[in-house]
Amino acid sequence: MNDSDAADPRELVGPGVPEAAGPDRGAGLSGWRGLLLPGAAAAAAAAAVLLLHVRDPHIEGAYGLCPVYALFGVYCPGCGGMRAVHNLTEGHIVDSLHSNLLALPVLTLYVLWVGDWAIRAWRGEGPRVPGISSLTMWTLLGSIAVYTVVRNTPWGTWLTPV
Repeated sequence: MNDSDAADPRELVGPGVPEAAGPDRGAGLSGWRGLLLPGAAAAAAAAAVLLLHVRDPHIEGAYGLCPVYALFGVYCPGCGGMRAVHNLTEGHIVDSLHSNLLALPVLTLYVLWVGDWAIRAWRGEGPRVPGISSLTMWTLLGSIAVYTVVRNTPWGTWLTPV
């Protein structure tokens, strides 16, 4: 091995790791500037919740029609979601769960995800993409399918939007 084969120590951070891929390179913005994207996601969600609080979705045609309900006459898994958020902003948790059982858990998971994203962005890290196993994914999809079927049957009327 001659001198031309040896790597320049200024180009390597660790054994075989180029400097551009080192720990301080490409990590993204940190501190207040890192909060731009998670802050925008939180602001968009807050604006949507505020809109649903101010403009009541219980009023017929306030936001249009659900295309699934308009075409097929059945409630999709999302039907009643806007009503559920409106009920939450009014402090009516039971009515919210009655309008859409999935809205409260989805909102909670969104708040947790954006919060985690903001903490990681403050540190200069990217957002964490939740990884789920295929068993978990199929369980969730199956649960949503069962929820959809049950809410459209006579004994699932308690799951229909109010």
